[in-house]
Amino acid sequence: MSPKQVLTIEPVDQHLANQGWLILIHPDLLWNTSLAAKIKHYGFFSYEINEGLRLSAQEQVTVINIISNIADEIPNGTDRYSKDVIIAQVELLLAYSERIYKRLFSSRKKQEHRTLEQLELFMSKYIKGNNLSETGIPTIKYIAEQLHISPNYLSRLLQSITGQSTKNYLHDKLIELAKEKLSTTELSVSEIAYEMGFKAPQSFSKLFKTKTSLTPIEFRQTFI
Repeated sequence: MSPKQVLTIEPVDQHLANQGWLILIHPDLLWNTSLAAKIKHYGFFSYEINEGLRLSAQEQVTVINIISNIADEIPNGTDRYSKDVIIAQVELLLAYSERIYKRLFSSRKKQEHRTLEQLELFMSKYIKGNNLSETGIPTIKYIAEQLHISPNYLSRLLQSITGQSTKNYLHDKLIELAKEKLSTTELSVSEIAYEMGFKAPQSFSKLFKTKTSLTPIEFRQTFI
């Protein structure tokens, strides 16, 4: 969970009590520790709650042991080493979490490719539905919301499957559309830019040149 994220616990079986642990870390605990800077690099804190980790039996044992170590140190709060030990155990827990995430991203190929197919379908409908001219270029946050996943999950998924960042993926889709319009219509570069949701033709031309090494006009001239 990330800070300020809301959590609701619902029983799997109304006849059974919920079992498990919550580790609630106050930000002040991290001050003046190496983890204060490192914790910002763990992307899973901004994932949605329903994107939780699935642990193997051995991983469950490992996590339980780490939590037990933390629980054992809490009564020793007056010990000058307790904070260091707790921070070390939290950092170890985060390291295992990162390892498990990496494993899941390499093994959940079917689900990932299904999500990628949904992304392709969404982008195709968005572009062909004239949404670009009406509502502008979609933000990464908006795209993720339409797919019911978090922006960080989307970025990590694309990086895992395509090697691209979400921003580069989106730009490539825009360039594909731009090439189609430049080669099949007589619209001016400015008209194409505005139709594609760019607020200024210069921004469109700069992106096109960056991606293709040609200006929009130079690209069009290759078809003359």
